[in-house]
Amino acid sequence: MKKALITGIAGFAGSHLAELLLSRGYEVYGLSRSRTKKDHIEGIIDKLHLEDADLLDSHSLYTTIQRIKPDYIFHLAAQSFVPTSWGSPSVTLEVNVVGSANVFEAVRQVGIDPVIQIACSSEEYGLVKPDEVPIKETNPLRPLSPYAVSKLAMDYLGYQYFQSYKMKIIRTRGFNHTGPRRGETFAESNFAKQVAMIEKGKQEPVIRVGNLESSRDYTDVRDMVQAYLLAVEKCDPGDVYNICTGRSIKIADILTMLLSFSKVKPEIKEDPSRMRPSDVPVLTGDSSKFVSKTGWKPKIPIEQTMEELLNYWRERV
Repeated sequence: MKKALITGIAGFAGSHLAELLLSRGYEVYGLSRSRTKKDHIEGIIDKLHLEDADLLDSHSLYTTIQRIKPDYIFHLAAQSFVPTSWGSPSVTLEVNVVGSANVFEAVRQVGIDPVIQIACSSEEYGLVKPDEVPIKETNPLRPLSPYAVSKLAMDYLGYQYFQSYKMKIIRTRGFNHTGPRRGETFAESNFAKQVAMIEKGKQEPVIRVGNLESSRDYTDVRDMVQAYLLAVEKCDPGDVYNICTGRSIKIADILTMLLSFSKVKPEIKEDPSRMRPSDVPVLTGDSSKFVSKTGWKPKIPIEQTMEELLNYWRERV
């Protein structure tokens, strides 16, 4: 059995990836600390090997990787919420940049040669000009948040370790991905939770929102993790690949879609606390490079994703 190690296994994408890898016959290991919430992996926890290691503890990473000797590493653990990066830029940079360097160093020092996929981000593109859409991998990177800067640094660290040590690092720039288990801090998931709360009479019929004018290219998380697996199987180490649908949708239209699955008719109210100091107006990607390499195609339509996200919250409020 091939051994796969997932950092961030208990998180949103990590839990979906763990399910996929188990279904494909992989032996799945994951980094997990005692304080890590394990709700997302409850149903499969007895099939996983959970390791008590921390990205910021280089010794624990080294000993874990030395013992497992994984064939594949999926590096998904991160401080991944953009607004949090404004309030805690140092923490974001430490977890996302130093944590990634620690993973690479542990692999190098152990002396193994796994294929490593690192989950970079479309946020690295940042300030995209109207004539630059859809965004190719060659587009200039103009990050607009501490989170985006941290992901750009992680991205380039991956490139540097490939060039310097010939480590098999594949950089995937995933555009927005969502679906069941998406954290409630993210716009579409927060809207879904608010709709579910209003349906249950646990919230007044008002939905509080931030900027509804920006547009995002959404992929269902289950399609995204399929792409991560294809990346380690078929992509070229050292190279970078966009993963996206090539279609963007306004955040306002996401909210309208969620409301179409409900009978509630709430008031929409702008909440100043949900506004960012600077926001990326449009992120629409071009994944033709990745598709030609792997044959990947997203299969789950955005309407299904949003309905299942709403049902996820209906079961939990």
